[in-house]
Amino acid sequence: MLTALTLALIVLITVVDIVSPPDVHLGPLLIVAPALTASFAGPRATAWVAALAFAALTVIGAVRSSLTSANIETQLSAQLIVSVLIVGLRVLRERHERELARVRSVSEAAQRVLLRPLPERIGPLHLASVYLAAEAEAQVGGDLYAAARTATGTRLLVGDVRGKGLSSLGDAALLLGAFRAAAHLHAELPDLAAYLDGSVSWDLAQLAEQSRRDRWEWRERQALSALPFPPPEEPPEESGDSGESFITAVLLDIPDDGSPVRLIDCGHPPPLLLHPDGITALAARQPSPPLGLGELAPTRYETETFPFRPGDRLLIYTDGVIEARDAQRRFYPLTERVTAWRTERPGALLHHLRRDLLAHVGGRLDDDAAMVVVERLP
Repeated sequence: MLTALTLALIVLITVVDIVSPPDVHLGPLLIVAPALTASFAGPRATAWVAALAFAALTVIGAVRSSLTSANIETQLSAQLIVSVLIVGLRVLRERHERELARVRSVSEAAQRVLLRPLPERIGPLHLASVYLAAEAEAQVGGDLYAAARTATGTRLLVGDVRGKGLSSLGDAALLLGAFRAAAHLHAELPDLAAYLDGSVSWDLAQLAEQSRRDRWEWRERQALSALPFPPPEEPPEESGDSGESFITAVLLDIPDDGSPVRLIDCGHPPPLLLHPDGITALAARQPSPPLGLGELAPTRYETETFPFRPGDRLLIYTDGVIEARDAQRRFYPLTERVTAWRTERPGALLHHLRRDLLAHVGGRLDDDAAMVVVERLP
């Protein structure tokens, strides 16, 4: 349809130019046709329309008996040059679109491998999750969640790596792998938390050691080089994350038999318990430091317990949700907004929250955000 409109535009400009007085020249407007075509069609269609526009300008010159005049020759030359530029830019744009599609495909594959979708039903629980990445073309970033079955119930992990986007992807992958490998091996939740903290701390120590080694090798190369040229290379960036990285996380152990849920909060925003009587923030009385800061942890992680009855819903989220700001720099009021939807099923609840959160920030988040809703079925 749009291509037909551009062809009609070529015909219209050609006819009007031919019937117009000799001092009126509309032929140069023909370049609009390939320019418009490039906005919605590929390089081949753009090239065909450009060729038709050039032919139409040639017809105008022949009908006016001025094909060899300097004016028509200049118009034809300019039309040809601009048409070639338009087609060339359309070729580059299509190549960029193909590369972008490949990047998105890889990102989606990484998301499926790294951040596996939570099952809709696991044991006596109904789950739903949503992930909103801050990076424009990314599907995953530094927020994470995972669920694992044990002999007596379900264990959940929701975490947030310091930083955002792709730069924090490695730490998220490390923690998810450690959780999936050990969630069913440790009978007590504090033991699992200690294991995860040790895994993150070990990885950060390795990064710090590699950073020191790289800088030592650079200084050695600089000391051995006495030549002023070529200019000395830049020193490798010190891995500032190695000493400052950490992962806030919430660990939950939800027994199948309906007994109280056990929770360990490692510097993470408190989950919200949604029940018919209202909303309760499950703030830890003795919060633990984030994972990766094991030297600051007590001798044993403290476990909180709370009732989780059939029909109750548990909303676990990352700080990208509550720290999202609107145009007036106001934080997203999660507890206030979720009140109206607290009795919704997990999928519907997250649908409302996702739409409302994006509307609050104007469609674009500054930080990764993740939300998980757990409902205990009757």
